[in-house]
Amino acid sequence: MKISTIGGNINENSGGLRGLKYGVTKDYILALEVVLPNGEIIRTGGKLAKDVAGYDLTKLLVGSEGTLGIITEATLKLIPKPEAKQTLLAIYKSIDQASQTVSRIIANKMTPATLEFMDQKTIKAVEEFSHLGLPTDAEAVLLIEQDGPPLVVERDIERIAALCKQEGAIDVQTAQSETEADRLREGRRAALSAIARLSPTTILEDATVPRSEIAPMVQEINRIAEKHNVNIATFGHAGDGNLHPTCMTDARNQDEMERVEKAFEEIFAYAIHFGGTITGEHGVGEMKSPYLAWKVGNAGLDVMKNIKAAFDPLNIMNPGKMFAKETRKRIIL
Repeated sequence: MKISTIGGNINENSGGLRGLKYGVTKDYILALEVVLPNGEIIRTGGKLAKDVAGYDLTKLLVGSEGTLGIITEATLKLIPKPEAKQTLLAIYKSIDQASQTVSRIIANKMTPATLEFMDQKTIKAVEEFSHLGLPTDAEAVLLIEQDGPPLVVERDIERIAALCKQEGAIDVQTAQSETEADRLREGRRAALSAIARLSPTTILEDATVPRSEIAPMVQEINRIAEKHNVNIATFGHAGDGNLHPTCMTDARNQDEMERVEKAFEEIFAYAIHFGGTITGEHGVGEMKSPYLAWKVGNAGLDVMKNIKAAFDPLNIMNPGKMFAKETRKRIIL
């Protein structure tokens, strides 16, 4: 949150804690000014509610990871600040119960502004780092926030708290003040910092699955970590199925790094197996480029490469990003 930039968000089509209710970056980009690889300048989109004149180049450029051009100006959509918000923390002995709670909330026609997940390893790291009073014996916690008109927020938070208890939450803490709410939010926001201090190298990944597959996916991540003898904590945006398995390792240990790579390769394979994707918001970059064909298929990859060649025939924009020389052989699960 402290180092995020508009340009970076546009190039990765980034999301965040409020993505479930408010969407991701592409939902707020109305127009762009872009310098093409040949030096020409184009403008896409505009301040219009409707515009279907030709291909939607704005959406194409958002998330293109700097491979098609340089964005020099962006017109953003603004929305009103919500009138009220309330925050709660639900604590579980079981990941399955936490996952089922997520499904129940959505099934009851409520869309929280924030619906975040942390597993036990993340909880322990955050508590050691921030001393927020989190229960380190819990297997999972959900951070849930709703915003909007005061009466709607109060009604939804009461219903959500009841659903959490019905699904087996051992404790539900509703913030009684903005200071207390900030304390609860800080637990989730501090997750990466808390984990990063535990090892010389931290590798934050980004696999997304349907909400119904969160619990199976987390269980697979834990099994894979044990199989390859690596240390992985998982947190993320439970509301939209975007999980961040984060490995605590040491880049100087070549043997361990090879095991880490194998573990993440298997995690990507399972994300696709569960109907998900290799990245929900961090982008493909270089590390995931060998796996892109797993998600989009060879034909889809060819289309993307052709688009890249049309924009950038000399391949001067972020060469090496997104498109690997070779695709990794698909793991048979």
